[in-house]
Amino acid sequence: MSVTREDVLETLKQVQDPTGGGDLVSSGMVRALTVDDGAVRFVIEVDPTRAKQIEPARAEAEARLKALEGVASVSAVLTAHSSPAAPPDLKSGKAKAAEPKGPQKIPGIDRIVAIASGKGGVGKSTVTANLACALAAEGRRVGLLDADVYGPSQPRMLGISGRPASPDGKTILPMRNHGVTMMSLGLMTGENEAVVWRGPMLMGALQQMLNQVQWGALDILLVDLPPGTGDVQMTLAQKADVTGAVIVSTPQDIALLDARKGIDMFNKLGTPILGMIENMSTHVCSNCGHEEHVFGNGGVKAEAAKLGVPVMAEIPLNIAIRQAADGGAPVVVSQPQSPQAEAFRKVAKQLIVDGNA
Repeated sequence: MSVTREDVLETLKQVQDPTGGGDLVSSGMVRALTVDDGAVRFVIEVDPTRAKQIEPARAEAEARLKALEGVASVSAVLTAHSSPAAPPDLKSGKAKAAEPKGPQKIPGIDRIVAIASGKGGVGKSTVTANLACALAAEGRRVGLLDADVYGPSQPRMLGISGRPASPDGKTILPMRNHGVTMMSLGLMTGENEAVVWRGPMLMGALQQMLNQVQWGALDILLVDLPPGTGDVQMTLAQKADVTGAVIVSTPQDIALLDARKGIDMFNKLGTPILGMIENMSTHVCSNCGHEEHVFGNGGVKAEAAKLGVPVMAEIPLNIAIRQAADGGAPVVVSQPQSPQAEAFRKVAKQLIVDGNA
């Protein structure tokens, strides 16, 4: 007998909010509930000042669900809204001791490089997957964190399926293919399932994937960021010791306009820009050999010159890159001797030479 979403909700209604807010469901604390092949996952969203009080209810909910017929695993996580810092105690003349802040080194990971873009559709995830495989081919120990929460595409591009295991219910074992260790929210949700999360939940998910995944010893962790300048980008830069960012853009003015905003964000957060990659740089007709700059020419090079950073590669608009990504074996793996693969290998070698991989 398979468990249903309704079964789970009915069980959660039996767990009372210890702070007097009714049951967990009626109080609106249960978020992002998924039930898939016996695997139950949800978060309990609470005020940070009530987290310790709610923990027994979380444990009770987990225990009750594990006892349900058809439930294979349960993952219940407390996620707290951020709250403003408490003001200093002016009467005593002493400010409340602040908790340690600032970017932290992730154990076992030598370097973290963010792959970012200002807008969607410029091929950032395709670049990330190929760059990860190129670095692995150069002998580096490579991890890839798919932080594009709303559009996780790395499982498809790297040909990875299934669900990560958790031996103790706390740590997560990542998946691996083509020499790349990978973790993605896309492995935890259905392929057609939307992730409808607000800022605090996004930030919590990113920190869990950074700190609770058993990455092992890595030379470099590539982080495939979502487009824009939102919560995920800020959380990564503020919580993790990021070596630098690589900006992906097409040559067109609209893409560059958004890319500049992404660059400005990293500058404000103190994250170095390692270089820029011009994707879909040019198209060569497979029939006649005519080369055409479909999205314009020279924009990324001019922008990189203003910043004083290198253009790490000019990736062509080529059907082989798209087909390889859709097939689960990036072009660096499926066609390693092709000019397209060589463009990605060039970036990998430059990162290694510069000491960033």
